[in-house]
Amino acid sequence: MKAAVFHSPGIITCDTVDDPVIEDPNDIILKVTSTAICGSDLHMYSGGIPQLRPMVMGHEFMGVVEETGKNISHLKMGDRVVIPFPVACGGCYFCQHDLPTACEHSNPEHYGPEGGLVTEKGGGLFGYTDLYGGYNGGQAQYVRVPYAHFGPRKVPEGLNDEQVLFLTDIFPTGYTGVMWGELKGGETVAIFGAGPVGSMSAKSAILHNAGKVIVVDTLQYRLDQIKRLTGCETVLWEDAEEVIQQIREMTDGRGADLCIDAVGFEPDRNLLDRAKAVLNFEKGSIKVLEACMSSVRRGGTVSVLGVYPVNYDNFKLGQIFDKGITIKAGQCNVHPIIDTLMDHVQSGRVQLNDIITHRLSLEDVYTGYEIFDKKQDGCVKVVLDPWKLSEF
Repeated sequence: MKAAVFHSPGIITCDTVDDPVIEDPNDIILKVTSTAICGSDLHMYSGGIPQLRPMVMGHEFMGVVEETGKNISHLKMGDRVVIPFPVACGGCYFCQHDLPTACEHSNPEHYGPEGGLVTEKGGGLFGYTDLYGGYNGGQAQYVRVPYAHFGPRKVPEGLNDEQVLFLTDIFPTGYTGVMWGELKGGETVAIFGAGPVGSMSAKSAILHNAGKVIVVDTLQYRLDQIKRLTGCETVLWEDAEEVIQQIREMTDGRGADLCIDAVGFEPDRNLLDRAKAVLNFEKGSIKVLEACMSSVRRGGTVSVLGVYPVNYDNFKLGQIFDKGITIKAGQCNVHPIIDTLMDHVQSGRVQLNDIITHRLSLEDVYTGYEIFDKKQDGCVKVVLDPWKLSEF
C-alpha cells in the first residue's frame, strides 16, 4: 500500500509499505478514504518532537471497514467510520472516567503517572512517535485500528467525508478549549492562532453563545479567512504588548473571560526569541501562553490546546496566582464528546469543511507538508486522498 512515511525532520514521503494486518481480536483494518495533515504533525516534521525510526504519519483519518477482528460485532465490512485520534482501550480507570488520552493500556512502553519528557507519557496516539505507542497512522491507504470496540464512530447517511473528517481531532480539540471555559453566554473569548484548531475554537465559541470572539494571528490571510467564515473580530500580532493592550481595550480594560492558546511551543519567533531558548535549553517558546495569561481577565480561564513538550524557565506562576487564573491543558479527550459533535454537524449547526484550502493526493504529501509548514499559497488546511493520482 501507499503511505506517508516520516524519515527525518523535513522528510516525509509517499512510500510503498506492507499492508496492515489484524493483530488482536479487537482490531479492524480500515480502508482510508480521507486523511488530513494536522498542526501537531508539523512538530514531528520540524524535529520538535523526536522520532528516530520511520513511521507512517497521521491521526486525522476516516474510511471504510475492510476487515474486522473476531471480537468486533458492531461493525462490518463496508461501514463508514471516523476514528478519534487517541488510541484507548475503553476499559481502564481513565477510559472509564472520560480520559481516554490517559489510557493505561495503549502505550505500555512509555506510559506512567509522571508526565515526563521522554518517559511516563500518556496513552497512545495514531502516527505520533514511539513516545505515544508507536502506532502507524492514517495518512495511508489502509490502517490498523486497535480497540475498535471503543473508538470508531459510524458516519450517518447523507454526510460526506469532508463534513465529518475533522471530528477526528481539530473540532473536538477546539470545542474542548471552549468547554473548559464553562461559558454561560455573552462572554468574550480570545483565541491565539487562526490555524485549523483556532478556527474550530472560534466556531465552538459561537456554538457556546460567546458574546464576542477575538482571533489573533501573525498572518493576515488566516485572519481574513476566519473573519469571513465566522464574523469574529481579528487582531494582527506584530507585537505582543500591542495585542494584549488591544484585547484589554476591547473588554473595558478587564481582559477576555477565556483565552485559548491554539499555537503551542513553535510560534513565529525572531532571532532573540530563538537565542533565549538555546540559552535556557528549551524547545520553542511560551510567548503565546504568556500573552494569554496577560490578556485574560482576573478570575478567567486559559485553555492550552497547543503542544508544549518540555519544561520552561521563568514561567509566570506569580501572575497566575495574583490574577486567580484557571489553566486547563492537555490532549483532547475525543471519545466522550464525539457523538455530541457529530449531532452538531448533522443538524447543520456547524460547518467544518469550509477551512479546507488544499486537496491533494497522498502521493503529493511532501508538497502538502511543505506548503502547510511554510504557510504558502494561502494554506490553512490540507486534506489528502489516498486513492487520488498525483497532480504534480
